[in-house]
Amino acid sequence: MKIFLSALIGLLTLNGLAQDTTQVLQERIIQFSGVAVTGDSLVPVPLVTVFREKDSRGTVADFYGFFSLPAHNGDTIVFSSIGYRTAKYVIPEEFDNNRLSIVQFLKKDTINLPVTFIYPWPAPTKFKEDFLALDLPDDEVERARKNLESIMLYERTVVIGADGSENYKMAMRRRADELYYQGGTPPISIFNPINWAKFIESWKNGDLKKQ
Repeated sequence: MKIFLSALIGLLTLNGLAQDTTQVLQERIIQFSGVAVTGDSLVPVPLVTVFREKDSRGTVADFYGFFSLPAHNGDTIVFSSIGYRTAKYVIPEEFDNNRLSIVQFLKKDTINLPVTFIYPWPAPTKFKEDFLALDLPDDEVERARKNLESIMLYERTVVIGADGSENYKMAMRRRADELYYQGGTPPISIFNPINWAKFIESWKNGDLKKQ
């Protein structure tokens, strides 16, 4: 009877040690690290969210795609980033090392949104009416064309008149003509357009009328 009890206690002890060993293996902490890169060009993907699926605890990769977090055997690690498909990695159950490093590839995710039409007017006829009633301002080319018209330039010349520099040049030109023909007979200025312009202006102003 004593031998039977001793054997039974021994078996229970061995079973408990085996369970403790299995639990220790299951709860072994693994430093899980690596780099997240694109699957087509191997470019690091920055700021990737890396977390354990069972408890949603994890970390965020740095600007170069590097990440590191503690995990256990059999944990499923989820990789998530905007513009990329969500990827998962399962840590092997039989892994007996305390460190594991991988290179995780992420595929780009393209989302096609449905076509949306936005109409600010209730009907096409209302849009036509508002469009025809628009008073659009002139652009730079149209304003330049209007400012360079011959009639516009002439009106501005008459209103503004000559400045100091132009009056000085006119006076010097007249003085030069006087010195050039000094002692002789100057030519007839009947065909001079400037004199004709002065004559017509004096005539309009009534300067030629007898007092």
